[in-house]
Amino acid sequence: MDSPHRAPLVIGHRGAPGYRPEHSASSYRLAFELGADAVEPDIVATRDGVLVVRHENEISGTTDVARHPEFASRRTTKTIDGKRLTGWFTEDFTWQELSTLRCTERLKRVRPDNREFEGSEPILRLRDVLAIVDDESSRCGEPLRVVVEIKHAAYFAGIGYDLGLLLLAELAEAGWDARGERLVIESFELGVLDRLRAAGARAELVFLTDRFGSPADEPVGGAPSRSFAWYRSDAGLDLLAERVDGVSVAKGNLIRVNALGRATGPTDLVARAHARGLRVYTWTLRPENRYLNVRFQSSLRGAEWGDWQSEFGLLLRSGVDGIFVDHPDLGVAIREAQA
Repeated sequence: MDSPHRAPLVIGHRGAPGYRPEHSASSYRLAFELGADAVEPDIVATRDGVLVVRHENEISGTTDVARHPEFASRRTTKTIDGKRLTGWFTEDFTWQELSTLRCTERLKRVRPDNREFEGSEPILRLRDVLAIVDDESSRCGEPLRVVVEIKHAAYFAGIGYDLGLLLLAELAEAGWDARGERLVIESFELGVLDRLRAAGARAELVFLTDRFGSPADEPVGGAPSRSFAWYRSDAGLDLLAERVDGVSVAKGNLIRVNALGRATGPTDLVARAHARGLRVYTWTLRPENRYLNVRFQSSLRGAEWGDWQSEFGLLLRSGVDGIFVDHPDLGVAIREAQA
């Protein structure tokens, strides 16, 4: 993807959740005000097939659904990608019902200041986020971007929802189907990305890898199950280079550590991926001690900010093409400092 922006791209992870509850309209708008080049909405589906923007399809931690007595009977237990969860799930609600809910802060202990914004904003559909990106692009006079993460594609397929097809239809309706230079689609499942490519999706396709475990859609067709770690090996990167445009990895995979777990420098993952023509993104850069490598923690107080400048700088030195940040202004600041 040709970029008018300086590398790496600064991507507002669910907006600017360091300052506002994630996936809220104010979070997305603030991300662009703070200099983000793109924002990242996660998508899941409602019972009537509307794509809504939530961290997970289980919404008790990010909405006020538990305070709605009319929805008390919807509380249930399900197994999602091998994890047993109890709560309220988007696929059990229509969009009209979900539109009555309000956003809440997910990381209440780490970001208590964000709680003052709880209950003030409704949850969003993907089409609402795309409209915000268009509006902010007009405001600042440059073509801003969106990184859409498809959540739990295999799970939703199992209950009758093809998130890839729903996404293509939504992009076409919003006029985003021809904006491939401004659109990234990512997923922790390779199958849905394969189907999007086969369908002619005009977007950069990126495979997300978690630090541990395996993709939820593995194994496929009797083939051996491949771990996320395998996909970061040379053989795995060779396979990805044939099927996607990029790979997005946890920031810990880009940090070399010693026997005590202290960061010593960047790994060679970016160089190996670049050698195969893959772009590399990393998630999620956060300044709080609980999210920093032990070398950069300033205290045992998890919500206190540590030496984020040093960790962020180390990650940029790896040569990564894009960074997902909860505080977009910090991402812009470290990019300028490293220029």
